[in-house]
Amino acid sequence: MDRLATLDLFIRIVDRGSFSAAAAACGVSRPVATAAIKALEQRLGTRLLHRSTRHVRPTEEGAAYYRRCVAILADLEGADRGASGAVAGLLRADVIGRVARMLLLPALPDFLARHPALTVHLGEGERFVDLVREGVDCVVRAGNLPDSDMIARPLGVMEEVTLASPAYLARHGMPASPDDLEGHQMVGFVSSRTGQPLPLEFTRGEEVVEVLLPARLLVGGVDTYTEAARLGFGLVRVPRYGFEDDVANGTLIEVLPDFSPTPTSVSVLYSSNRQLSPRVRVFVDWLVEIIGPKLCQNADERPYAGVKAR
Repeated sequence: MDRLATLDLFIRIVDRGSFSAAAAACGVSRPVATAAIKALEQRLGTRLLHRSTRHVRPTEEGAAYYRRCVAILADLEGADRGASGAVAGLLRADVIGRVARMLLLPALPDFLARHPALTVHLGEGERFVDLVREGVDCVVRAGNLPDSDMIARPLGVMEEVTLASPAYLARHGMPASPDDLEGHQMVGFVSSRTGQPLPLEFTRGEEVVEVLLPARLLVGGVDTYTEAARLGFGLVRVPRYGFEDDVANGTLIEVLPDFSPTPTSVSVLYSSNRQLSPRVRVFVDWLVEIIGPKLCQNADERPYAGVKAR
C-alpha cells in the first residue's frame, strides 16, 4: 500500500476499532492491512495501536498521529476540490425514514446533478448512531438526543399532532381535553434508546402533559406506527407534515387540536473530532437549503448538547 492509502487505513482502524472492518472498507484483506500497519509502525519507530482480541485502540502516540493524519487527508481532499471544483467520493448519511422519503429523495436528483462525482449512501433509521465506528458521515434526527460531543446544525422544527382513525373514535369517543383520555388506547411507539413506549404529549397553556395510555400494540417503526393508527389500533403522535392528505380525506382525524404536542426539532449531526470534509459540508448545506424552508425555522451551527428524542 502507498503512504496515503496506509494513512487512510490507519484512520479507519482507529475509527472502527477493528482491523477487519477497516480492511473491508479499504478493499484489502486483513493480512494486507496488518502488514501495512506493522510496516508503518516500524518506519515511525513507535507503536501506534494497542491490539486485543476484541478491540483496537490507539496508543498515546497513535492518537496524536491519528489527529495529524485526519488533518492531512482533509487538507488533501480540500486541495483536490479547489483544483478541480468538484466534490467527489462516497457520502454516507443516516436519515429519519419519513424525512428521507418525503423531503430528501424528491430533491436528491438536483443535488446529484450539482455534484456528479459524488455518490450518496442513504441509510434510514431512528436509532442513535456511532458515526465513527459505523463509518457514517452524518445523521438527521428528530428531537432531543443524548448529550454528546457531536456538532448539530438545526434544520427546523416540526409541528406535531395527535391523530386517530374514524373507526377508533367511533368506539372510544372524541375526547374534549387530556382529562377525558381514560378508557382510550394508544399505539405504543417503542423508543430505541429506552426500550419503552413513548407517552403522548399535550400542552395546556404553559404546561406540558405527558400521558401514557394502555397499548395493545407496540411497534418500533414509523410506517407500522402510522398504519396501525389508520387501522384503528389507537391514538398516535406524529409530525403534521406528510399527514395532510390523511386528515383531508378523513382517513385520520386530529384529536385534541387545542392541546397540541410541543414541536420537535430536527437536526443534522456530525462528528466534532474531525475536520469537516467538502462532501459532508456540501451535503449539510444542502439539507439546510431543502429542509429548513419546509420546517420554517433554521439556526446556526453550534456544539451539540442534546436537543426530545423519539
